[in-house]
Amino acid sequence: MRIVLRVEHPFLHPFRSITKSLFFFNTPKCSAKTLPIVSSKKTQGFLRCIAMASTTTTTTTTTTAPVVHQVKERIELTEIERKIFDRLLATNRHFGLTNQLRVAGGWVRDKLLGKDCYDIDIALDNMLGSEFVDKVRDYLLSTGEQVQGVAVIPCNPEQSKHLETARMRLFDMWIDFVNLRSEEYSDNSRIPTKQKFGTAEEDAYRRDLTINSLFYNINTDSVEDFTQRGIADLKSGKIVTPLPAKATFLDDPLRVLRAIRFGARFGFLLDEELKKAASCDEVKDALAAKISRERIGVEIDLMISGNQPVKAMTYICDLTLFSIVFSLPPNFEPAKTENCDRLCITYLDATRNLIQLIGDSTFNDEQRRLSLYAALFLPLRETIYKDNKAKKIPVVNYIFRESLKRKASDAETVVNLHSALEKFLSLIPFLESDGDIELIEVDWGKGLDDVPLNSKLRVLTGLLLREIKDFWRVALLLSTLLYPPDVNCTENFPKQYFQLDKQRDLFKAVESAITKLGLEKVWDVKPLVNGKDIMSVLQLKAGGPLIREWQQKLLAWQLAHPDGTMEESMDWMRQAHSKRVKTQ
Repeated sequence: MRIVLRVEHPFLHPFRSITKSLFFFNTPKCSAKTLPIVSSKKTQGFLRCIAMASTTTTTTTTTTAPVVHQVKERIELTEIERKIFDRLLATNRHFGLTNQLRVAGGWVRDKLLGKDCYDIDIALDNMLGSEFVDKVRDYLLSTGEQVQGVAVIPCNPEQSKHLETARMRLFDMWIDFVNLRSEEYSDNSRIPTKQKFGTAEEDAYRRDLTINSLFYNINTDSVEDFTQRGIADLKSGKIVTPLPAKATFLDDPLRVLRAIRFGARFGFLLDEELKKAASCDEVKDALAAKISRERIGVEIDLMISGNQPVKAMTYICDLTLFSIVFSLPPNFEPAKTENCDRLCITYLDATRNLIQLIGDSTFNDEQRRLSLYAALFLPLRETIYKDNKAKKIPVVNYIFRESLKRKASDAETVVNLHSALEKFLSLIPFLESDGDIELIEVDWGKGLDDVPLNSKLRVLTGLLLREIKDFWRVALLLSTLLYPPDVNCTENFPKQYFQLDKQRDLFKAVESAITKLGLEKVWDVKPLVNGKDIMSVLQLKAGGPLIREWQQKLLAWQLAHPDGTMEESMDWMRQAHSKRVKTQ
């Protein structure tokens, strides 16, 4: 039987969605039926549908009961930690210092929760960190011990370093030394306008959260909870600020994102006063105005790379911070669908669950991280804006480069993933058929019309994999969430649509087909013919578009003839060029 579908070849249009395509294929095992057509209009309808339906599916995430944590009564030191602290106390005794040595913040929190932590920050009550580090170094030298390394990190408010920090390497661990402090802030900056030596209690209350305000006093081997809430909030699983939340956030709005990150990481609930303050217009305006985009990007990346990215993004959505964090350019098209942020989280949730179902080991850390970004911004993959030169740019590129100030390679990879998944959508019917569907005629676009019939699927798939390289499995995974795109919109649509066991099976089937085609690592295969050889055959003195055209043709020939030699490819090129000359 013969079935006809039409497609415009996507490889020549990297940012263009696949429109209705033309495939001719034979299928001996199926009766007359219509395969799903990849259509941008239908996909947009699907996005609108899922956005409305997903409103109730993600908001429940932040109202579930907190995870119960067992909090230790006292901190148990490792052998290395005990040796480090012994050296610091010995320095005090050697020089007759009256320092109270305290470990501050996250190390105390994690040790009480029974977690390993290798980030030790020492807070000093009556001297600068650099002064104490000099004393430690002198003491170690006096005992004949080796000094592994000393460094001083200057104050750098733009990188959240409001105070000079001294670092010393002890027993192969870097230890930071700072002094206890109190701070005052201006209305338009998160950088303190005034700092001074403070007491341990003042330092505790200036911290972002009660669970981060705990100290471990090395001198007395005891935990100090000056806010009288830190340990209780650890036990009850609450994210609370030491001082009133609104004032805390207005002093430093980045604390809003830190509260979200720690709440998601530990499965803690955000305090109601904290949520109210975080979502108020005054704090949102301060977050947009006072915090650098680099710092916002760092926090978001920690959330995406963390253990609960869906919960973190849901908190951002619930607190109406999505448009502040992921700001868009002034003019873009098409307009965002209603509840687009909820739709973003729906895709993020489905992608993370599908990764776990397929197997985390299938993807490395970088592939998992960027797959979650690509899923989060999937509803925006067709949204574009024009730059100063009126060039159309994917809005996802703007989010990475301007809103989050992430590295350019992240933006490029995610945009390429969005482009590649559309191409995978057109290949899936053939790849999953295991040979039951045979390509007969396809409009491949300029330069690919000479490909042998029985090699066309291998050529197109090979070109796609060479384009996306190691991330092809990520693009395939994302495409399974959109396949087939022609679905019915119902009230419970997202739950019914994401049948992840079936999408896992589809992923495995296509992955197996690509392996059978011998295309694993196809991007590492070097072209048989180089540009100079092409110029020689064409008798050209300079390169240009014609060289690139023949490079594409020869690459397609090489994919169609995996055992072909350079001589055979050159012979084919001479014959093909001769035919072209005769017809012109």
